[in-house]
Amino acid sequence: MYAVIETGGKQYRVEVGTELEVELLDGGAGDSIAFDRILLIADGDAASIGRPVVANASVSGEILRRDRGEKLISFKYRPKARRRVKKGHRQELTVVRISDIVLDGKSAAVEYAAAEKQKQTERQRLQEAARKQAEQDAALAAKLAADAKAAADAKPAKAEKAAKAEKAAAKPAAKADKATTKPTNKAAKAETTDKGAAKAAPKTTSTGTAKAPRAKKSE
Repeated sequence: MYAVIETGGKQYRVEVGTELEVELLDGGAGDSIAFDRILLIADGDAASIGRPVVANASVSGEILRRDRGEKLISFKYRPKARRRVKKGHRQELTVVRISDIVLDGKSAAVEYAAAEKQKQTERQRLQEAARKQAEQDAALAAKLAADAKAAADAKPAKAEKAAKAEKAAAKPAAKADKATTKPTNKAAKAETTDKGAAKAAPKTTSTGTAKAPRAKKSE
């Protein structure tokens, strides 16, 4: 809901909570003020147009402070008469906040308060949902960190266990190699002995008699 009011010879479009600067009004900071000239009030698709003002309508506000506008320079002169007039002016203003707009007993301030409460409730709901999501994310991150730490601690234990298993598997293999090597050495020794005996035995001729070894000539 909004309204168009007239004050100080100017028109302003206002809503609940609007702050505007108007021509100087009687009253101090914190005083309430009512605007009597309401030219239009619109509520959604419905609008009430004053002829010249809207009946059964009121707009109230609160005076925040007094202020002064920007400085304006007024300069006048008359040519060929050596007349120059320069003046400065700062308009006295009153800063007002619109507190309520009422049309036929319907208050815009009540609707505004209900909308703000709904927004606050929605904001709180979103904040609560965000807080719960953050807690879940933190719990998940802690769980992943714990799992990673457990996996890192388990790696040395697994490596040690695998090394022990390799050592245990290597012992029977070493024993089997030793057992295989011993008969081979015995066979090699036997073969060597047979060769020596064969060399030492006298050679036989084609007639079947063995040749005696030659005696060395004596000098």
